[in-house]
Amino acid sequence: QVLLVESGGESVQTGGSLTLSCTASGITISSNCMGWFRQAPGKEREGVAARYGSGRESYYADSVKGRFTISTDNANNTAYLQMNSLQAEDTALYYCAVSSCGGRWYKFRERDFHTWGQGTQVTVSS
Repeated sequence: QVLLVESGGESVQTGGSLTLSCTASGITISSNCMGWFRQAPGKEREGVAARYGSGRESYYADSVKGRFTISTDNANNTAYLQMNSLQAEDTALYYCAVSSCGGRWYKFRERDFHTWGQGTQVTVSS
């Protein structure tokens, strides 16, 4: 059974930083592709970052480019999302997901991600 567990979400002030973690079990992330998504209240879920588990390449939504960094630690089978210069509009429930690297996962197409975590809340306020 594949399981993803996110952690690291909390309340921070505008301009602050956070690092989210996503630990996988039942799957080896280095052989797959990882994605981070978020859903703000009243909005649809959107992709923010994705990466080959091998580290070959990463992809970012325009709204987070230059501020967020996705990384993977294959020894710990964990993906991370480093978030800097956080803004109020970054407030959302953040999910990690795993893809077999098929389809258009790099375009954050949700149906190409087969397993999702339960989410971790990030709240940014002034």
